[in-house]
Amino acid sequence: MSASDLPDELWARVLELGAASSALGFRDLCCLAIASRRLGRLSLHPALWSALLSRDFPSQSQPSSSSSTSTSQQQQQQQQQQQQVHPKSLYKTKFERHKVRIAEARRRAVFEAEARVLACRRRLAELEESMQAEGERMKAAVQELDNLERVRRASVALNVWQPQVVHGRQKQLVQQCTVSVDSRVSDLNMELKVCKQQIATYKNSYNKEKHKLNDYEEALKRAKYHPLQDSHTSGIINEPRAKRKKLK
Repeated sequence: MSASDLPDELWARVLELGAASSALGFRDLCCLAIASRRLGRLSLHPALWSALLSRDFPSQSQPSSSSSTSTSQQQQQQQQQQQQVHPKSLYKTKFERHKVRIAEARRRAVFEAEARVLACRRRLAELEESMQAEGERMKAAVQELDNLERVRRASVALNVWQPQVVHGRQKQLVQQCTVSVDSRVSDLNMELKVCKQQIATYKNSYNKEKHKLNDYEEALKRAKYHPLQDSHTSGIINEPRAKRKKLK
């Protein structure tokens, strides 16, 4: 006895058990519908799609006893309208809405991932500017230290006999310095130490933000990844190359 010899009642019962036990999904039911006219007729049975509706799209909330009369009346009207519509059409409508909600959630996830990437890049740019500013500050301190060291050497050389021209230049250099060399050198050394510590802190934060950026970019790639779209795009890109190979 082949499968085609089974009566419709038995086929309907098999399909009902499959839908009730989650062994038969809407895709399977659609594939059966195009397999033969008989299966196409049996797959349109309202009980099958009602079972799929209750399984895949369960009611989110039940009307409570404290709900208002107008709300309960609206729910009753919606239930009556749903009863008049074929369960397959109702399933299709809910499935399309579910697809829209999934697409919106995916877009939100992409926007959030992009926002995290942009914020991380902004933070990296700020850290780069801070490190550059501290570097310029340290460079200026080193230059001033070099000038003060020349003033110190010139003040020591004034006590030693030198030609008049050299002596005049060193005296002029010492007179131009209006601050205490020793105290200023001490301040500049402290400033250099602070700058180095600050740059080290910025570098540490920069490396951490760089790791975060890599993680955020990977998360963005995962959020943007869509198997069907990517495979379709890659197929379009590789199609001319494949044609050229065939022509060769």
